[in-house]
Amino acid sequence: MIPKFHVVPKAPDNAFSIRHDIVPQFGTIWHYHPEIELHYLIKGEGIRFVGDNIGNFQQDDMILIGSNLPHTWKCNLSNAATDNHVEALVLHFHPDCLGKEFLNVYETQGLAKLFEQAKNGLIIKGNSKEKIKRLMWRLKREAGINKIVYLLRIYAILLESREYEVLSNSVEYAKFSQLDGNRMEKVLSFTLQNFRDKILIEDVARLTNLSVTSFCRYFKMTTNKSYFDFLTEVRLNHACRLIIKTDYTIQHIALDSGFENTSNFYRHFKNVKGTTPKEYKLGFS
Repeated sequence: MIPKFHVVPKAPDNAFSIRHDIVPQFGTIWHYHPEIELHYLIKGEGIRFVGDNIGNFQQDDMILIGSNLPHTWKCNLSNAATDNHVEALVLHFHPDCLGKEFLNVYETQGLAKLFEQAKNGLIIKGNSKEKIKRLMWRLKREAGINKIVYLLRIYAILLESREYEVLSNSVEYAKFSQLDGNRMEKVLSFTLQNFRDKILIEDVARLTNLSVTSFCRYFKMTTNKSYFDFLTEVRLNHACRLIIKTDYTIQHIALDSGFENTSNFYRHFKNVKGTTPKEYKLGFS
């Protein structure tokens, strides 16, 4: 998918920003920005897009999103409507926010490598997440030089931690135009609204004003996967959420996720997830 450049709101005299969002849903525009983003999800669930990775998100997730890595969050609207809001702590900091020479001194060795690795997106886990979570709340409350102290403590934990999972493959997005961004935003929105139904490639191509052949080539070139591989990932991530959170039958889940029949669902689930739906559910019991 092709992202839109986003200007992160920040006071001009501040080195970085942190905010506590309580909103009906997170912004849904597929976007990127030069600031690194540390996103701690307090409340909400849905589908997360980070680079070329598609996955479910839920409360207590923490993700480090590197400079210019495209991302968006598509909330489960039925859940958001029930709870009236989603909630997150969001920290933005430019790699050079403490000065261009900051990353070149002996004491900060490794930070540049960490920030480069974050360009693939990192899910922060375990004790590291718990420590950072507490520091983010303290940082939010502090003022003046103490804010920098807490940012440095977060840096230190991220630098020393191995409790993370890499999300995405590196993809160069900057070469694409605003027209491309509008096209792919339409494709993304259409897919998430209609994945439960039968989707014809002709209908999707029509959204982009391209022929079917041109659209398929274009989508593959820009996302490193076919459109139907992408559609299958969206359907499977919806199915995974239902498997974990409901007692629906596999047949019900397969049909609600847009698969034609149960055998088709089993085949795709095994190929992508490497396990059966039943085994997947047992892993969360």
